[in-house]
Amino acid sequence: QVQLVESGGGLVQPGGSLRLSCAASGIIFSDNAMGWYRQAPGKQREYVALITSGGTTDYVDSVKGRFTISRDNAENTAYLQMNSLKPEDTAVYYCHAESGLGPRYSEVWGQGTLVTVSS
Repeated sequence: QVQLVESGGGLVQPGGSLRLSCAASGIIFSDNAMGWYRQAPGKQREYVALITSGGTTDYVDSVKGRFTISRDNAENTAYLQMNSLKPEDTAVYYCHAESGLGPRYSEVWGQGTLVTVSS
């Protein structure tokens, strides 16, 4: 069964840290680029960060210097370390896996984990 399961969300004070995990099953994890997206209340889902199968990373400007994406291919798990959290980081965070091009493109979404940044 192809599945992404996120964990690690919760309530944190401004300036605090959280680490999100995304455990993958049913896919060849090492072949997939792994991404994190988020959706705040009343807003559209937005891109946060990406790590390619080769380990290259990319971030949306609003999280650069605060968030770090990583992956452990031996554990089939991707991570998002979030530091210096701000109230505007409050959202449901989704893990995304994608591989292939054109007709061979495939993607999987996780169910999301809620991050609330509030005092």
